[in-house]
Amino acid sequence: MLKLLLPTVVLTILSGMLAAQDTTAQETYPQRHYQTQRATEAPTIDGSPTDAVWDLVEWSGDYMQFEPNPGDPPTQQTFFKILYDDRNLYVAYRCLDDQPELIEQRMGRRDQFPGDWIEMNIDSYHDKRTAFSFTVSASGVKGDEFVSNDGNNWDSSWNPIWETKTQLDSTGWTAELRIPLSQIRFSAGTDQVWGIQSTRRDFRMDERSIWQPRSRTASGWVSRFGELRGLRDLQPRRTVELQPYVVAQRSTYPAEEGNPFVDGADNRISAGLDARIGVTNDLTLDLTINPDFGQVEADPGALNLDGYQIFFREQRPFFVEGQNIFDFNLSRAEAGGRHTSDQLFYSRRIGGRPHRFVSSEADRSYYVDQPSNTTILGAAKFSGKTSSGLSVGLLESITEREVATIDLAGERSETVVEPLTNFQVGRIQQDFRGGDTYVGAILTGVQRSLGDDPELGFLHRQAYSGGVDFTHRWDDRSWYVAGNTVLSSVSGSEEAILQTQTGFEHFFQRPDADHLRVDSTATQLNGSSGMLKVGNLGGNFIFETGATWRSPGFEINDIGFMRNADEINYFGWAARRWQQPFSIFRRFQINGNVYSTFDFGGNLLNQAFNTNSHANFTNFMRAGAGATYVPYRASKTDLRGGPILRQSPGFEYFGYIVSDNRKKASIGTQGYQFRTFDGNQVEGSIEFFVEWQPLDAVSVNFSPRYSTFARADQYVAQLDGESGTEYIVGAVDQRTFSTTLRLNYNLTPDLTVQYYGQPFISRGRYRDFKQFSGEGLADKFSERFYSFGPEEVYFDTESGIYRLGPDGRFEISDPDFSFIQFRSNMVLRWEYRPGSELYLVWSQGNTASGVPGDRLLRSLGRNVFNDEVRNNFLIKVTYRWLR
Repeated sequence: MLKLLLPTVVLTILSGMLAAQDTTAQETYPQRHYQTQRATEAPTIDGSPTDAVWDLVEWSGDYMQFEPNPGDPPTQQTFFKILYDDRNLYVAYRCLDDQPELIEQRMGRRDQFPGDWIEMNIDSYHDKRTAFSFTVSASGVKGDEFVSNDGNNWDSSWNPIWETKTQLDSTGWTAELRIPLSQIRFSAGTDQVWGIQSTRRDFRMDERSIWQPRSRTASGWVSRFGELRGLRDLQPRRTVELQPYVVAQRSTYPAEEGNPFVDGADNRISAGLDARIGVTNDLTLDLTINPDFGQVEADPGALNLDGYQIFFREQRPFFVEGQNIFDFNLSRAEAGGRHTSDQLFYSRRIGGRPHRFVSSEADRSYYVDQPSNTTILGAAKFSGKTSSGLSVGLLESITEREVATIDLAGERSETVVEPLTNFQVGRIQQDFRGGDTYVGAILTGVQRSLGDDPELGFLHRQAYSGGVDFTHRWDDRSWYVAGNTVLSSVSGSEEAILQTQTGFEHFFQRPDADHLRVDSTATQLNGSSGMLKVGNLGGNFIFETGATWRSPGFEINDIGFMRNADEINYFGWAARRWQQPFSIFRRFQINGNVYSTFDFGGNLLNQAFNTNSHANFTNFMRAGAGATYVPYRASKTDLRGGPILRQSPGFEYFGYIVSDNRKKASIGTQGYQFRTFDGNQVEGSIEFFVEWQPLDAVSVNFSPRYSTFARADQYVAQLDGESGTEYIVGAVDQRTFSTTLRLNYNLTPDLTVQYYGQPFISRGRYRDFKQFSGEGLADKFSERFYSFGPEEVYFDTESGIYRLGPDGRFEISDPDFSFIQFRSNMVLRWEYRPGSELYLVWSQGNTASGVPGDRLLRSLGRNVFNDEVRNNFLIKVTYRWLR
């Protein structure tokens, strides 16, 4: 083990030495400031800053390049003016261009940043960590983001109410913005100073220029802003925003003979309310009652065989907006790794599919009407940041008790499938030393009203977690140390806790895990998690190293996302970057990574060494490639509660190349493969994408993907044998194909039509069944398994049962599968007044099981467009009222 750890230690020491000895000259620039004035009258927002009131202030320019040649003058200069009054902040831009006919006026949906654009970042808290960003493209498309963690997080889900217009003329293009002061946060003060930064993108030169110069090798973004001065006697405003909505929906689908719940059509009309109330100008209360997410894009298709949960990104507006406040990633790392997806709060747990499923497939004498999702009765968020640097976030949501209705020969009955549940999250962070240091804490809770429902005894009655985190930066924010620690506790019936102990994330029943013990009488399970890392992101030699752990009893999946407990992960990352153009490169970076994983019993589970590089070329193409050497692998989950199973070592590599995205049409491809040295596991994927913008208002995105997965020891089943549990594996050949198509048509910046479609198929075939030998850590594959000969395998085609062994004593169901899914929607979105929207939605969905023996594309074609497609039609109208 020491031999395996030695390269890790060497890389860590070398990375620190390189960072410490990096003598790259970092340019230092004086802090700029802009002096604004109070407007005597409001300018007309028409895109042309010619109103006399603009003469109260001077133009400010002298932007400098940030990319590709930091510190050089930009190809085209930019100027801005800023005014304010009691209710609004006004910004005017003049973007010079000596070839105005070549200005890219590409259209897009909000927050897509198409073509040429100009942006203003406003640090109104002046905390040097957070900012509000307002972007407008030359075509008039708006973008807005909330910036946090000194520019490391940009949240585009923030959608404030503001107004902008643009115009083209003979010298370039101009823009005007009206930003209500109610949409940004600031504290009371007679004479205020805010941080500001402005960025312009010259699309055809692929160039970014900034108003406040900043070294490319410096760390931090918001902390490097210039200053906006002259804001006097501003009074923070307490806002009230109400957004009621009405939804009418109709679903059509094939009727099922004899099933009273599947008659071919459903109709529904509902209403709800979203509200935002300014408790103070710093702190805001968001409410939603009976939220509707019918316009949200469907999740992509996914199917894996390793047993781990699949992480889906949050897309529902109420939970997406401001989610950075509640972010508590257990082990974020520059090196990446599977453990970096673990989150203490995963909002997809709220309103998800009911935990209990009642099926009528086995007995058609009765039919079941089961809800597909849990109804969210209401939710509230209290969030903001005070002038003292204290960030606060509180969230509470209640989901309804859900029941399934059973029809037995006309007799109706109900059975509960999900209890009434309450979710809470509380998050605070306090800044120190001007934002260079912060300390935070988080608490989460889940309470389920299980009552006397014995069907729900497998659920936790209560689940709590709490933790603290910190980040400390020094040496001009180049160096940092960060960490966190979390405690978790779940409680419930003996059945619930036993299921947790023996579930996939824990597997306390592993026969070779001397450090674990199943307690069938326990009604509570406790655990801990933590992470500590140190790094340097200043200069051209940068690095990060650290470790993270999840104790065996750590459990957060009632409200968070965790792939696996009982792990200790070490990660190390170092990079050399070239920020200035040279030779054929605009930018170039090479990285090195090391990874080690152990369980709490001291068993080594993974050792890997990776290198990868990424380049932007002077011809505006991008490319990258990498390789990973995996000398040791072992899994404590492959046998689903059985002993640790050693996996064959191997080699992994990937590459990608992307053409010039300034063109009307751009293409790219990426590929990946992992192969063990003995050939017992081979997996790979290849993906293409095409982006085409035939007109400024029309864009097309098409991205097909094909992947393969072949493994000789894929888990199939575990059976009771004469000497204990027997584990059966087989050689699997899995092929997966999917493609995503997006079509966008922008009639105006506020009226868009988008189509999204994704057919998906994954097919798996099994052969060469084997029996686990009991020697999970044997060096040779043949010593870990006994292969059944042809005379020991019999398949009953009528029952779909395999009988294995010399006497056919092992019986397993046919594991072959063919999973097919098609999801699509077409959404017309019209923002008929700022913040108020009309949605017209048509969505289609279909899930089917194909024939595993069919060819992949033939099976996909037969099932995607069959008669089982479900169509949903939805009209949603919202009205946003602001005081």
